[in-house]
Amino acid sequence: MWFIYIYIHTGVFVFVGHLSLHRHRQKVGKEGQVLHRSKRGWVWNQFFVIEEYTGPDPVLVGRLHSDVDSGDGNIKYILSGEGAGTIFVIDDKTGNIHATKTLDREEQAQYTLTAQAVARDTNKPLEPPSEFIVKVQDINDNPPEFPHGPYYARVPEMSNVGTSVLQVTATDADDPTYGNSARLVYSILEGQPYFSVEPQTGIIRTALPNMDREARQEYDVVIQAKDMGGHMGGLSGTTEVKITLTDVNDNPPKFPQSVYSMSVSEDKVAGEEVGRLKAKDPDLGDNGLVNYRLIDGDGINMFELTTDSETREAVIKLKKMVDFETKRSYTLKVEGSNPHIDPQFLAWGPYKDEATIKDADEPPVFIAPSYTFEVEENAPPGTQVGRVHAKDTDVANNPVRYMIPRYTDVEQFFSINAEDGMITTTKPLDRETQPWHNISVSATEIGGHHQDTKVRVNIKVKDVNDNPPEFATNNEVLMCETVAPGKVIETVTAVDKDEMAYRQHFTFNLAPEVAHNHNFSLKDNREKTASIYVLRKGFSRLTQDVYYLPIEINDNGIPAMSSTNTLTIRVCSCDSKETILSCNVEPYVLPAGLSTGALIAILACIVILLAIVVLFVALRRQKKEPLIVFEEEDIRENIITYDDEGGGEEDTEAFDIATLQVRVRGRDIKPELQYPIRPGIGRPAANSVDVDDFIKTRIAEADSDPTAPPYDSIQIYGYEGRGSLAGSLSSLESVTTESDLDYDYLQSWGPRFKKLADLYGTKDFHAN
Repeated sequence: MWFIYIYIHTGVFVFVGHLSLHRHRQKVGKEGQVLHRSKRGWVWNQFFVIEEYTGPDPVLVGRLHSDVDSGDGNIKYILSGEGAGTIFVIDDKTGNIHATKTLDREEQAQYTLTAQAVARDTNKPLEPPSEFIVKVQDINDNPPEFPHGPYYARVPEMSNVGTSVLQVTATDADDPTYGNSARLVYSILEGQPYFSVEPQTGIIRTALPNMDREARQEYDVVIQAKDMGGHMGGLSGTTEVKITLTDVNDNPPKFPQSVYSMSVSEDKVAGEEVGRLKAKDPDLGDNGLVNYRLIDGDGINMFELTTDSETREAVIKLKKMVDFETKRSYTLKVEGSNPHIDPQFLAWGPYKDEATIKDADEPPVFIAPSYTFEVEENAPPGTQVGRVHAKDTDVANNPVRYMIPRYTDVEQFFSINAEDGMITTTKPLDRETQPWHNISVSATEIGGHHQDTKVRVNIKVKDVNDNPPEFATNNEVLMCETVAPGKVIETVTAVDKDEMAYRQHFTFNLAPEVAHNHNFSLKDNREKTASIYVLRKGFSRLTQDVYYLPIEINDNGIPAMSSTNTLTIRVCSCDSKETILSCNVEPYVLPAGLSTGALIAILACIVILLAIVVLFVALRRQKKEPLIVFEEEDIRENIITYDDEGGGEEDTEAFDIATLQVRVRGRDIKPELQYPIRPGIGRPAANSVDVDDFIKTRIAEADSDPTAPPYDSIQIYGYEGRGSLAGSLSSLESVTTESDLDYDYLQSWGPRFKKLADLYGTKDFHAN
């Protein structure tokens, strides 16, 4: 008997199958009859292996095992068929079948193989061979696709909700018989709320009522197909659907105007065109066709109507000649209707419209094609400018109303009487700012059809003498220091903003305050110019580099206007040919590139620095220059320096009292003269231990020294002494040894040891 084992791979149950083979067996029946059972062939179920397996090891498909296999290795398993040895391999000892390559179900869904068991030494078949099938187990590795996309569809406008538009179909290469890998669900990504799609069938339907083509004709819809039944983790694909609304006759024709005005001359002959009109219908093609006909009016016998085949306009033509004296006006009524009506939208009608044609109502006509008026500048508000006049040419001869369109007179300088057309000013006008004003006047017939006519009105602002004359230029006059008396240094010219008439002229005079100056004079040339003369010589830039000459200018206007203008004359240095070299006085007194303020600041800084240096030198002469004075005779060559804390007082064994130096805190003045040490106040002996006497001696020397500073100075003497006979005064040692020492001798050591004597003396010791 053969056994087929079942395995589970990567969470997928793989049924390998069961194979049974009954060998020839003998069985003793009733009455000793030997019963023979026939041998059956192999019975196989299908093998399965998952597709796209990418594990590190070959995937185990299943295992073949025979009951004659005792495990001693004498049985050999052989595999043959599709993919045997390349895709599928078998362990000839154990019977394990492995797939060595990644399989794709979409390339090949199943493989047919043959299994056989033979003796290893003789290759004699031990089991009859039999075929079996290895099916490739499907996984969801292919997204849905729309093979016929993109799609184009049409649906009539105004369709009912749910009207079918188009069915889209997606395909999935995965196995539709296994799992949900190929179970598709459709959804709409773009196109809501106008359209919807059925999830299972992919049928697109309208979702909104009354979708109007005239409002929007085309829609872009995106449909998605997702496998795995639409659940999370499924793959998806999309397609685009362009849906166009087709036209239906859902709009009746409409005339833009209810009343049309037309006119005809009595000299026109029959058949001549009088006018045209057209009804608008937004529908397309036959749905937008309009038929016209005359339905009423007293002129139905005088006029006829045709349709222009190209423009689809109704053309009114004269049927008979008209006589103005017999009848001055006619009325016609025209109907426009659709010839093709959709019964579905019949309730939206009626699909026709009417318009009335009357005699033309002509707008008013101005008597003049344009008007030109004049007004003086600075005229007070309300000054009359001029009158315009228009009349009605119709038989009714209705009155006319006038107005000034504001866009032609933005700043509203003018107003007009609505009844008589008189134009007046609303504010003073300035000719120098705007010499002309160009406005429009509109005339409208009262009681008519509000047709208006406009006329151009040009208003000139007349000049008055309201601006004084002034210099044409304000340039400085440059004059050499060596200028000769009587020379003309400048010719001044005047201008006037007012309108220059041919008789207008200016007069020039020096201002009264400089009329008698001794530097310059003025001569009026009577040609709107004046010459400036020099009266003396000897001008100097250092004395005065600029002269200001006020000049009074008068015009001959009515009233006369005058102004005082100042002429600036600058004195310059020149060479022998009177060529100007420099007109700046600063190079004579200032460094190049520096102003007066900068030079003053620099000089002030220099003075302050000099004062500081002088003060510093004076102080240095009064004070001692070295802060620490070392006497050569006090320097010892056996000074020992320690970097650690040291061992106590014995570290200074090499010092004696003569090595004490004075360290001054403050600023000691070094004496100019050295006085000899007075007898009796000499340096104490080196072996002296009376520090108190040494200190007193030094204090006495300082008090009697005439070169000592006039203020107190602190003198510190760094004398360590030669050692103490008392030994260590450490309280730590006293505590540890518990020795009973007598420190009364500290009382005789002087005031410097008074504190120690008080702490360790007999009195305190016994008190403790």
